[in-house]
Amino acid sequence: MKSPLTNRAFVTATVILLAAAASMKAGIASFKLYLKKAEIQPESGLKLLSLPNETRSWKQITPDEAINADIEEVLGTKNHVTRWYQKTTEEGPGPKLQLHAAYYTGMIDTVPHVPDRCFVGAGMELTGEVGDIPLNLDTSRWREDQDVPEHLKGRIHTMYDRTRVPVRLPRDAASTVLRVMKFRSPKSDRTTFAGYFFVANGGTVSRAEGVRLLAFNLDDYYAYYLKVQFTSFDSKDESEFIARCSDLLSEMYPDLMRCTPDWVRVIRGEYPPGNPAGTDRKNQG
Repeated sequence: MKSPLTNRAFVTATVILLAAAASMKAGIASFKLYLKKAEIQPESGLKLLSLPNETRSWKQITPDEAINADIEEVLGTKNHVTRWYQKTTEEGPGPKLQLHAAYYTGMIDTVPHVPDRCFVGAGMELTGEVGDIPLNLDTSRWREDQDVPEHLKGRIHTMYDRTRVPVRLPRDAASTVLRVMKFRSPKSDRTTFAGYFFVANGGTVSRAEGVRLLAFNLDDYYAYYLKVQFTSFDSKDESEFIARCSDLLSEMYPDLMRCTPDWVRVIRGEYPPGNPAGTDRKNQG
């Protein structure tokens, strides 16, 4: 039997493949593309359990829900929080809303644990996908951040959190969109509204598949995303549900963002220590 090495076509093809692999590797290095993502934690060191139990008009009414090890493994992270808030009004206790948030970082293949998967898996019936609905956020206390790269001018705003610390919100935060669905419980025949969005590498998306486009940009060395989810058992329709989510998020947004990295500082190379972007800036200087 002849050796494949005596076959000119085989040898030619092998040489081409090796050359292409070498060229690809050189190109990736030359253009500073990152196929593998590194983990990154918020500079504040805060976990989601640190979120305030009270805002200007919402107050936590239940203890943080404990999640057993098996469910936590499915969730895919130990940095998460699930709690119920109730709005305080002049007339007394108002509507209730559940907030669930989970933080992920590094190489994530899929986006786990969203209502259209876990609610159905728990026995609820998906009765309708309302769609991707813009939130009506209160921007009256926002300030445009002037200390950002030129391509982000006009797109980044800051807001004070409960400790009076200015916090950068995601890019185009006023355009945050919530993916909303309706579910029905077979036992109670109750309609449940659930909605979620993601903050990923400093931007927001409403769909799980959109996370990869933000968090796994080839130009970024680091990757993270934060899932923010709301659930209501007593909203009469999607408009009322959106209004409640908008109200709570308007007050909670800066506190949520303190539990994520400041992406402006990341792309500038100012954080974390050893950030390749910082090394590149020093070399260019």
